[in-house]
Amino acid sequence: MATQKLYAGVKLRDLRTGLGLTQKAFAERLGVSLPYLNQMENNHRPVSTGVVLGMAQEFGFDVTELTAGDAERIVSDMREALADPVFGDATPPVADLRLAASNAPALARAFLDLHRAYRQTHERLASLDEALGRSDSAVRASPWEEVRDFFHYCDNYIDAVDRAAERFAGKTDPRTAAMATLSNMGIEVALAEDAPLRLFDAKARRLTLSSRASAATQRFQILHQVALLTQNDLLDATLDYARFQSDEARAIAKIGLANYFAGAALLPYRAFLEAADDTRHDLERLADRFGASIEQVAHRLSTLQRPGAKGIPFFFVRVDQAGTITKRHSATRLQFARFGGACPLWNVHQAFETPGRFLRQLAETPDGVRYLCLALDVSKSGGSFHAPVRRYAIGLGCEVQHASRLVYADDLDLTNRAAFEPIGISCRICERPNCHQRSVPPLERRLSVDPDERGVLPYRVE
Repeated sequence: MATQKLYAGVKLRDLRTGLGLTQKAFAERLGVSLPYLNQMENNHRPVSTGVVLGMAQEFGFDVTELTAGDAERIVSDMREALADPVFGDATPPVADLRLAASNAPALARAFLDLHRAYRQTHERLASLDEALGRSDSAVRASPWEEVRDFFHYCDNYIDAVDRAAERFAGKTDPRTAAMATLSNMGIEVALAEDAPLRLFDAKARRLTLSSRASAATQRFQILHQVALLTQNDLLDATLDYARFQSDEARAIAKIGLANYFAGAALLPYRAFLEAADDTRHDLERLADRFGASIEQVAHRLSTLQRPGAKGIPFFFVRVDQAGTITKRHSATRLQFARFGGACPLWNVHQAFETPGRFLRQLAETPDGVRYLCLALDVSKSGGSFHAPVRRYAIGLGCEVQHASRLVYADDLDLTNRAAFEPIGISCRICERPNCHQRSVPPLERRLSVDPDERGVLPYRVE
């Protein structure tokens, strides 16, 4: 099989500018000619093996970073956007999308922002929203989506916050460290049955938590408040870098960063990475060892993307009963749809039918990549008979080449092609011609309709 050529001009240029080197000086350090380096930086030539070795030896660069980043996410998002009927049949080939994502990522993101703005306006009109009658109806990304995309394109790993949380946790129990921090600040921690999940009264110097919440949730909320009180400068600096378009987005992102700190302190990077390998990524054992919930553990596994010390690339998703994705992240080649729900053939939807059980699935996406998928119902009780139950299921998975490092792969036949079920991303961009669960036709393919023939679908995908 031919080796795939590596085009990484943007990352090569970013490394050089980050080192403060001219093209000439950089080329000399790498042992290549100036024209050759220029061609690589502009993706006219692939990055050679010699250059990759030179980057590692001369600059200590983690060469895995050359293939990581935004390109695949941008390509997936652009494919989904271009499947919108507004573009008609003018769909660029995937090769062109990859070139745009690699050579002009800022332009590609601007295109995605423009399409998102168009879609939001279209949906407002379709639902007779009052936006047209308001003076503040200028089109812009919703704060929630803007924050979601920020974490998505950061690979769900915020290095400075992650390392600060690890330093805070140190070698002690994170909850003990958090309680000591609050005590030194003169803040009392109390539990109350009728309290919200977390309520901080700065004037009274009191942090009140719901006594109905689980111990893991209480630990997380204490660490969240510690982040807001002790890491404010770091959080604000990160928010300044993100340059959100609205105060609402910045406020939501600050909550997200405090949540990130709490999760990273509860599950410190190096200790958690070592424990994950030691337990073969057994979620229950990890939750017990760190005093966390299974959802917290699964989410944390998807963030282990520290340069030079990466864990297994996982995808993580949480869905509600309607199939709506409420949390999503992928360090794998599988990228979730930005709009709508997940593929109905995916086992995460079956988790609601078997509460308390881990469901395993071997799956293959239309691009031929195979995955080990894990799903679990994580519905949350309201704490009393009349309180509503919040129903969610989580999905966690990795590409099958990493499956042997997971306890969940035991006794599965990973070599049997027939054992892998076909799944997709979204019906709108899935190219499978004969899917029995297809809800809408694929917008990138032509259809053939024969009134005298009816199969599983009332049309054929050409």
